[in-house]
Amino acid sequence: MPSAFLHPFARPAAEEFITIVRGEGALVFDAAGKDYVDGMGSLWYANVGHGRGEIADAVAQQIRTLEAYHCFDPFTNLPSEALAARLRDLAPMDDARVFLTGSGSESVDTAIKLARIAHAQAGHPERQLIVSRSRGYHGVTYGGLSAQGLPLNQQGFGPLLPGFVNLPADDSEGFASFLAEHGREVAAVITEPVQGAGGVWPPPPGFHTELRRLCDRHGCWLIMDEVICGFGRLGHWFGTEHYDVRPDLITFAKGVTSGYVPLGGVIVDRKVHEALATDPAFLLRHGFTYSGHPTAATAALANLDIIEREGLLARAVTMGARLEAGLRALAADGLVAGVRGEVAVWALALNEGVDANAVRNALLARGVICRAIPPSTLTFCPPLVTTDAQIDRIVDALNAVLA
Repeated sequence: MPSAFLHPFARPAAEEFITIVRGEGALVFDAAGKDYVDGMGSLWYANVGHGRGEIADAVAQQIRTLEAYHCFDPFTNLPSEALAARLRDLAPMDDARVFLTGSGSESVDTAIKLARIAHAQAGHPERQLIVSRSRGYHGVTYGGLSAQGLPLNQQGFGPLLPGFVNLPADDSEGFASFLAEHGREVAAVITEPVQGAGGVWPPPPGFHTELRRLCDRHGCWLIMDEVICGFGRLGHWFGTEHYDVRPDLITFAKGVTSGYVPLGGVIVDRKVHEALATDPAFLLRHGFTYSGHPTAATAALANLDIIEREGLLARAVTMGARLEAGLRALAADGLVAGVRGEVAVWALALNEGVDANAVRNALLARGVICRAIPPSTLTFCPPLVTTDAQIDRIVDALNAVLA
């Protein structure tokens, strides 16, 4: 009989799951005491690793002081104000402001709504279209689901929202042609720095620079979905810095707290939030019960302290280089069809006829966690604290399984 827990992204009929009970650094342990190298950082988010006592202590102290209180007008709280100020200073934008949410999906929906209403407040209500890329993953609420370019995730959920256009992922000429014809109707273009959940696809050289140029030319916003790439994954605070591109809005979640408490948000460039404030009487009728949750903000501040103090942005580069070298050695030996990725997020393309789920299961038996994207992709996004020995353990297990 299935458990009472209806699992996300799982077969409702499934009855067997691995029960994870403890984590330490880049390792997690199941109920039987078996340890696993967490090659996926849980689900793309455990940047500082598991079991960080200082985050637990900070969260406990905040709960004892003020566990939660809403931030709808006229209230605020100190941790949320401090976090917003810190993110403003880290962001690759001028005089940014930060809207806080509870997840990446909420962040994407928020960015879509802010993009549209900012244009409306600036006198351009006709700008409604959101343009996205095939293979893009932008969450599972209806806004992000309508924007994403993964048709399997959209099947069976009824009509998607109007006002979304999905174009071939790497075709900058296709974006140029579409915007030349419809640019005056476009509110924003949304893209990931590296497409993550769609299978880890870095952009072609110069692609994001060209999107920035096209958005400037046609007067629409550029949204960078940094839910996976933010907070060190590409060796910078934000993945957009890796490509030297400045967006108008940044969505974030996951790595901002390394998953210790759910938190997300949108960083809003000055020209966007100034458009929102064109009418001083305008009321932004958008927000979530937990927008500005003080305990979540406290977890984020402690997490950012660790990333900064331990030099994890630089560690992402060295760790990622070791992982890349190991994966490319597998390809050189003919054990996989290809390797793709950037800095500290990677994927293997398996040889024809090799089933991704079967390889994942064999790796689990050897104490290594990856994520299978059927039919033929394995992805890796280890905590930024993963040791060289643990990276080697991932590669050695792959070599044994694939050979």
